[in-house]
Amino acid sequence: MGAKKTRKKGTPPPVYIVSGGSGASGQQIVETALAQFPELQLPVIVRSSVRTPEQVEIAVKDAEADGGTIVHTLVDGGLREALVHLGRRRGVVTIDLMGPLLEQVTGQTGSKPLGQPGLYRQLRKDYFERVEAIDFAVSHDDGKRPEEIPSADVVIIGVSRCGKTPLSMYLAVHGWKAANVPIVRDIPLPGELSRVDRRRVIGLSIDHHRLLEYRKKREEHMGRAGPTAYSSPSVIYEELEGARRIYREGGYSVVEVTDKPIEIIADEVIRHIARNPELAQRQPVPY
Repeated sequence: MGAKKTRKKGTPPPVYIVSGGSGASGQQIVETALAQFPELQLPVIVRSSVRTPEQVEIAVKDAEADGGTIVHTLVDGGLREALVHLGRRRGVVTIDLMGPLLEQVTGQTGSKPLGQPGLYRQLRKDYFERVEAIDFAVSHDDGKRPEEIPSADVVIIGVSRCGKTPLSMYLAVHGWKAANVPIVRDIPLPGELSRVDRRRVIGLSIDHHRLLEYRKKREEHMGRAGPTAYSSPSVIYEELEGARRIYREGGYSVVEVTDKPIEIIADEVIRHIARNPELAQRQPVPY
C-alpha cells in the first residue's frame, strides 16, 4: 500500500530536489525547465544534505504522499541506487541529473568519481560567497528585513542620497554581506541595530552642498516641481547634524564620501572592518 496522498485537490504536484549538497544546481536546472510552463506554478521543494538511506526514504515517502516527482543530484552511488529502488517500489518518478554523466565519464576514462557531496561548491567557494552576498545586499537594501541585519558583515547607515545602496552593492560584489539603513528625521533607527557590533556599523558623511545638489537632481528626475523639505537647505543641515549625533552616540566609524569614487569609499569601509581581526570573516578582494 502506498502512502495516502496529502496534496489538496487542484494543487499542482511538487518537484522534490534531493541533493547531498545544497541542492542549488538541481534547483536551477528544474526552475529553468519549469520556466517553459509559465501557466503552471509547480512547488519546488529542496531536500539538501541528504547523506543517509534514512533521509532518502523520508524524501521518497514525502514525494509519494504529495504525488510529486523527485529530481536528484546525488553523487553517492549507493544513495542513488537506494533512491531509484524506493521510487520504483512506491511509484515515484525519479529523474537522475548526475548519475548518467558520472557513469559516462567513468566508462570513457576509467576514472572513478570521488562521490563527495558539495565538492563543486567547495571548489567555487569565492563565487558562491559573492552570489550570496549580492542576494543579501539586495534583500537588505534601504532598511528592509531589519530583523536580519545582525547577520551582516557590515551595516551602512546614512541620510538619503549619500550613496548607501551603490556602496552596499559594490561591497557585495567583493563578497561582503552588506545591509544599509537610512537615517530619516523623526523616525527611530531599527532596534536590531543595537544588536550589531558597533565596529561593524559604518556611518557615511557627505558635504551639505553636495547632498543638496544630489537631492535636487533626484527631485527633477522624479518630476517634482517647486521646493520641498527633501531639498531644503535647512532640513538637510538638520539631517546631517542628526546623523553625526547618531554616529557619536553609537560609537560608529565614519567614512567621508564627498566626491570620492566608490572603490575608494569601499576600501575605507573594509579597512575599518578589517582592523578588527575577529570581525573580518573574509579578506577583501583587491580592487
